Amino acid sequence: MIIRSGNNEKEFPDGRTVQECLKALDAFPRGTLAAQSGGVVCELNDTLRRDCTLTPLTLEHEEGRRVYERSLRFVMLLALRHLYPYQRVRIEYSVGYGVYVRLPGIELHRQDIVRIENEMRRLTELDLVFEKKQWTKEDAIRYFEEEKQDDKVELLRRRSVPYFNMYSIDGMWEYFYGAMTVSTGYVRVFTLFELRGGFVLQLPAGADFDHAAPYYYRPKHLEIFAQSAAWCEILGVTNVTDVSRLIEEHKLRNFIRVNEALHEAAIDEIAKKIHEQNKHIVLVAGPSSSGKTTFSGRLSVHLQMYGHPSRRISMDDFFVNRDDMPLQLDGTKDYDSIDALDIKLLADSLTGLLNGEEVFMPNFDFASGAKDYLTPPTSLLPGEIIILEGIHGLNPQVSETLPADEIYRVFASALTCLNLDDHNRIRTTDVRLLRRIVRDNQFRGYAPEVTLDIWPRVRKAEEKYIFTYQENADSMFNTALHYELPILKLFAYDLLKEVPSSSPNYLLARRLIKTLNYLPDIDREVLEEIPPLSLLREFIGGCTMEEV
Repeated sequence: MIIRSGNNEKEFPDGRTVQECLKALDAFPRGTLAAQSGGVVCELNDTLRRDCTLTPLTLEHEEGRRVYERSLRFVMLLALRHLYPYQRVRIEYSVGYGVYVRLPGIELHRQDIVRIENEMRRLTELDLVFEKKQWTKEDAIRYFEEEKQDDKVELLRRRSVPYFNMYSIDGMWEYFYGAMTVSTGYVRVFTLFELRGGFVLQLPAGADFDHAAPYYYRPKHLEIFAQSAAWCEILGVTNVTDVSRLIEEHKLRNFIRVNEALHEAAIDEIAKKIHEQNKHIVLVAGPSSSGKTTFSGRLSVHLQMYGHPSRRISMDDFFVNRDDMPLQLDGTKDYDSIDALDIKLLADSLTGLLNGEEVFMPNFDFASGAKDYLTPPTSLLPGEIIILEGIHGLNPQVSETLPADEIYRVFASALTCLNLDDHNRIRTTDVRLLRRIVRDNQFRGYAPEVTLDIWPRVRKAEEKYIFTYQENADSMFNTALHYELPILKLFAYDLLKEVPSSSPNYLLARRLIKTLNYLPDIDREVLEEIPPLSLLREFIGGCTMEEV
């Protein structure tokens, strides 16, 4: 068989492992965790039987990071099994470069977390090999029943596939929905931080293979997750099987209504604060596909309830002309940079409006790549509040010349709190990507490959320009809806299936499909229950916010 990697290729006898081939091809960089072959992630001890091209995966690759996290989670669960036998463990949301973990019913203290970390380090120093076996669905269900892991039992019962890859060390078997490292010695870099009765399991950051990423305490970010956890309690939903149960019991429509009511109450609370604090300009920021536009529209409705008309302004209209756009290192235009905005024009326009002047407001024409001023000059009505929406809304450069005491800042983001099961979370970034795939197809006619292709650039820009400033917010709003994933599946599943195996984005599409496979199917008639002003309507269509 012929195996290729980079510019090298070599003939090998059948049955060589991925690791053996990569090393022989001088394609095994430091920190290699697995390899990609087409749309498949191969474990290093997988044996090869036919010609293929291998790309080594490290922590610098998204798929490599996921392999690292899964393997480290296994080590953590094994350590907790040794220290807290048969205790339920809940792996919840991402916190920076880590994940938040809690043991329901137990409040952990610093000395407990030190014990857990020490046991994890002992296990990684032993360099224990992960045993991998294919189990039947029935055997897997039987094992998890004995382990009292009802969440996994319910999830596997709803899957149609007959076999699952199970991993084991020291008699503990787990199912992690993806590839693993060869052994525990590959995940020696980590640290634990005490947090709210649980802890953060912190991974390395990017290309730094030798140190766990520093942990930054973000209280506002954590508060919005705490609010979402409370919503989970109200809704009685923490895992996807809970949504399946609601569908089976014909309760999905009411579930949608309560979801939307919780959103309505949260938006009203923000509007009330703006009113009570006598603010005149609201800056709304958030990452791609967080629902900023619809949130801004709904906020304007609630402000009107408190007697305030509002003027919604999009920061996109203040782009510099296309010829003046800053460039990325590869020479392409960087539309996500703060320098892509004409900050002076934006500040002058807002200042003029706040001072009661008539202002010519620009409109950016994306077809021509230039601003025009075709609309008549405008001024604010008495008591009218400006709502300025854009990804850079919380960047200090936007507001440094504006009156600080008149500004209210809101950060909107879709922070998913729904898990596959207690040990496997659904990533917020994956949900936002599904939203964007659906929206780009519905309203721009883009094939999913177009969206998948630009997503890494979008994510890189978010980390650089957006999340850095989220703690500047006066309020945070979680745009995630606990019912949205089955709805997005209805729109996204067939689109993702169209991505060919030859596409460089096939692996990402395949991973999203795999997640969607665990979600229940719903009838299209349920869509009529989603209100026309729902945040979800921004992506699936049917939003009436802009109708006149």
